[in-house]
Amino acid sequence: MSKILLIAGDFVEDYEIMVPFQALLAMGHEVHAVCPEKREGDSIKTAIHDFEGDQTYTEKPGHHFTLNATFSEADPADYDALVVPGGRAPEYLRLNERVLELVRHFMECDKPVAVICHGAQLLAAAVSLEGLRVSAYPACAPEVTLAGGDFADIEVDQAITCGKLVSAPAWPAHPEWLRQFNELLS
Repeated sequence: MSKILLIAGDFVEDYEIMVPFQALLAMGHEVHAVCPEKREGDSIKTAIHDFEGDQTYTEKPGHHFTLNATFSEADPADYDALVVPGGRAPEYLRLNERVLELVRHFMECDKPVAVICHGAQLLAAAVSLEGLRVSAYPACAPEVTLAGGDFADIEVDQAITCGKLVSAPAWPAHPEWLRQFNELLS
C-alpha cells in the first residue's frame, strides 16, 4: 500500500481532513498528517463548511484533529502520494515556501496528488497548471485559470482525474474523489 503525506493547517475543512484520513487508513494506506510549525501529537482546529442556500458556504467550528507526524521531518522522497484538503488552511499555507516545495516535489515527480475544494490554491501557488484540468471550489476558479489550468466546473459530488491529479469541488465528492485517488495508488 502507499505512504501518503497529507498537508493541513488550522481551519482546514473538517470533513475534508477527517474523511480522507480515516478512509485511506481503512484502505490500508499509511497516512502522515502534518502542519507547518506543529509536531506529531499537536492538534489543529477544523471548520465545518456547509451549503445551506446562501451565496457561499457557511462556516461552523469543527473538531480538533491530532497530527500524527512532524512537518519539519517530512521528506517528500519518502512518500508515494500527496493529499491536500480544503477549507481556509490552503489560503495561508500557500505563503509557506516549504509547503510549496513539498507540493512541487509531488507534481514534478508525477506522483499521485489529490486536492479538494480550496486545496487547489496550493497547486496554483506552487506550480504551473498548464495542460491540467482541475476542479476546486468555484471561488478558486480564477486561481486555477491564472495558473494556466483548465478549470473543471463539475457537480459538487463529482471528481476528475487528469494524469496523476485527482481534484474535486467539495466534500460531497468524497466517494468519487477517494475512489479515483485510490485507483491511482493501486
